[in-house]
Amino acid sequence: MANTSQEYDSVTAVCRSLFLKKTYDYGTAWRILRPASITDQIFIKAQRIRTLEETGVSKVGDGVTDEYIGIVNYCIIGMMQLELGPEDPYELEPALVEQLFDQKVRETKALMFAKNHDYGEAWRDMRISSLTDLILMKILRVKQIEDNQGKTLASEGVSANYQDMLNYAVFALIRLGLK
Repeated sequence: MANTSQEYDSVTAVCRSLFLKKTYDYGTAWRILRPASITDQIFIKAQRIRTLEETGVSKVGDGVTDEYIGIVNYCIIGMMQLELGPEDPYELEPALVEQLFDQKVRETKALMFAKNHDYGEAWRDMRISSLTDLILMKILRVKQIEDNQGKTLASEGVSANYQDMLNYAVFALIRLGLK
């Protein structure tokens, strides 16, 4: 029997470790990114995964696992940026970044468990390529919402879509055996 909570925590711990190391190396340079730029970064990573899935050839070294980790971390950046305002400094204290990262993971994990209850962990029987496609679809939805200045008539907002993409990426990483 799979322990989804433990697997989720293990995968997000790997993503968190890399995120905090990069925060140490680069600071919070990502604070300069507008939400649309973050969405485009996620798109680039998801599109590269799809290309790797279809061709099986990587010419720059990073593999599918690295790109999914990047999606997780950019989704968290996106959620943080949506909450941080222009009055907040570009350079954030590492302790605050760590706290915000953990908060976004907790919130997104709670959403995952609510949806898992309703869907019965269907993601475990899905192809990883379908998770990639779902991320790409969510990106297109987010782009449309962003192009509509955040206005929706019947849909979830950008942050909820970032959460879904984060969860799909975590599911893919679990399925790929990241520990």
